[in-house]
Amino acid sequence: MITATIVIIILLTILLWLFSDLKLGRKNHLHVVGKREYPMRKSDIELFTHGEELFSDLFTELKNAKKHIHILFYIVKNDKISHDFLTLLAKKAKEGVEVRLLLDRIGSKKVEQPYLDQLIQDGGHFSFCHLPKPPFFFYSLQARNHRKITVIDGRIGYIGGFNVGNEYLGQDPKFGFWRDYHLKLTGEGVKDLQTQFRYDWEDATGITFPKTDNYFPELQQGNTEMKLVPTDGAYLQEHFLELLNSAKKEIIIGSPYFIPGKRIFQTLLDLAHRGINITILLPKKADHMLVKEASFPYIIPLLKSGVSIYHYEKGFYHAKTIMIDMKMCDIGTANFDKRSLYLNHEINCYIYSEQLVHTVREALNEDLSHASIITLQQVKKRSVIHRLKEVIATLISHFL
Repeated sequence: MITATIVIIILLTILLWLFSDLKLGRKNHLHVVGKREYPMRKSDIELFTHGEELFSDLFTELKNAKKHIHILFYIVKNDKISHDFLTLLAKKAKEGVEVRLLLDRIGSKKVEQPYLDQLIQDGGHFSFCHLPKPPFFFYSLQARNHRKITVIDGRIGYIGGFNVGNEYLGQDPKFGFWRDYHLKLTGEGVKDLQTQFRYDWEDATGITFPKTDNYFPELQQGNTEMKLVPTDGAYLQEHFLELLNSAKKEIIIGSPYFIPGKRIFQTLLDLAHRGINITILLPKKADHMLVKEASFPYIIPLLKSGVSIYHYEKGFYHAKTIMIDMKMCDIGTANFDKRSLYLNHEINCYIYSEQLVHTVREALNEDLSHASIITLQQVKKRSVIHRLKEVIATLISHFL
């Protein structure tokens, strides 16, 4: 009896600590974080939807780098593409190119230290970011840098959903074909990617690099109107709501996870009731436990409101995009879930070019051709175990 009482007291103490850590950590975070948004720019933008094409292009540009390479990834793994990536960066550092590599500590927990040591030994600079730290250890453990940024010589930039790992090349037998959206930028917008990397590098290391022509060369305007929108565990919900409420006819949402929270969920319902045609594309396969189950409490009322929801079946769908009325689209790192809305540091690119929006729509149409529509009849047949998982997933949906 005494032992059971002690166990209960310990469990309650842990729960109280976790609750306090999260509440106070969130309060502190919102106190110090600010809303940031870069100006409207004109850039030339290329869309990549296949990992092999993206990494072939990226590696070519890295090999051609002359001055500096700045890279931030959420995930780099311990596999062939990761080893090739890190070896190439070390080689460029040895050639005299300034290399700065920033990785999220939790996302890149599998990266092999010898490759990082070699990069540093050859003259490169490396740091993990978002190391869990007191006084709000559990909150800082959850708030991760989910951005993916590459800037080469201050003139070429990349942003999007791909990380570095064999699965992103479609080489994981569990997921098979991997569908994702990633952008290559040249022109004015690259200066904002460089500014964002500089912000993240200083935040992680306490060290900065100067705003000189070496890092911020003069750039010509491109053909595509665009704007970069970074969020630091706050304000993403406001950005998404602004986009959704601007729709007059149609909204298309693509995301690997769909846990939108109350305000966005209610907005989607209201828009559907107003006659806005809403399509949501999600993966049929799940890459994390309970994320699929966490979406069903939102999916069912949306289906009843006339929203069309599809499951992608060709492989794994990891793209993050919102398209509004064929007039603009958003592609970036933010998922349509609570972790991106309230915890992770993200960066998205708003695109206002009719031509590029049309290109993205073609990609979405192709993805929808490999998807099956979800019906109310199907969801009503969910098993008892599935429904139980939904309850559990709802309770912890903030951290999925």
